[in-house]
Amino acid sequence: MTGGGGFIGSWLCHTLANNNEIIVYDNSRRDALSKRDFNGKKNIRFISGDILDKEFLKKSIPPVDIVIHLAAIAGVTSYYEIPKKTMEVNIIGTYNLLEAIEDKNVERYIHFSTSEVYGSYSFRSREDSNTNQGNISDPRWTYAISKLSAEKLGYCYYFEKQIPMVSIRPFNIYGPWQVGEGAIQSFITKAINNMDIPITGDGTQIRAWCYIEDLVNAVISCINIEEAVGKTFNIGNPEGTITILGLAKKIIEITNSKSKIFFKEHIGTDIELRIPDISKAKKILGYSPKIGLDEGLSLSIDFFKQNPQ
Repeated sequence: MTGGGGFIGSWLCHTLANNNEIIVYDNSRRDALSKRDFNGKKNIRFISGDILDKEFLKKSIPPVDIVIHLAAIAGVTSYYEIPKKTMEVNIIGTYNLLEAIEDKNVERYIHFSTSEVYGSYSFRSREDSNTNQGNISDPRWTYAISKLSAEKLGYCYYFEKQIPMVSIRPFNIYGPWQVGEGAIQSFITKAINNMDIPITGDGTQIRAWCYIEDLVNAVISCINIEEAVGKTFNIGNPEGTITILGLAKKIIEITNSKSKIFFKEHIGTDIELRIPDISKAKKILGYSPKIGLDEGLSLSIDFFKQNPQ
């Protein structure tokens, strides 16, 4: 599992560790794994390594059944501050991994793409919809372009080298143990500390939020269901749709916070609308999000109260 030390990776490790031997390859840029309690389980092995170190990466991968590729540079700040590095890690890193596993006879290669490939306006976008990466000179689209390129590269190895790939496009995942720049994590942390909450733009931007456990269950289905091979899946929860302003107000209400909301100018391009069509995942994976926004927020708030950031 490349990038297995991050938010999603740590959840996958925690879920899969009971019945699997797991190798995590990560440079610990975003570390959630070391903070989790695995109750003394010794079947998770951590290798500190960079996805750009092709030779070390190849040496680090023994014969394995499943490869889950999470390693990437994400976060809006990165798009503007380190666009070159973002492209290198997300594209060249993916190439290095695919080269390293092409002769390993893996049973499944799970590739993590992104909902960013649908552009600024994504309403019920289907996996076969045209992607939209925006103006090539706009740094905002560095991540989307790099992830789409990596996804296409994975499909090239699927067609040419028969690597059994499944691609996942997550839509706004949140929950306990989140690290990085997630809006829900940030809003909750500020709300429970009665700090003012900044919102960029006017707050009418719309997102559909998906709780982490629903994503994890989808990944497990992608591993186990043969029909998933060679396909891309949107994974999200359309029922968790809300404006950014509405989200902030809801979190303040649930936490009984004294936080005030203030608005600030958004620097660069923003995502105005992002709601997935998950009918393909429902049909093939049996995917059905179980945790609604109110429940997911309550679980997340309880966690961040007990685990201050």
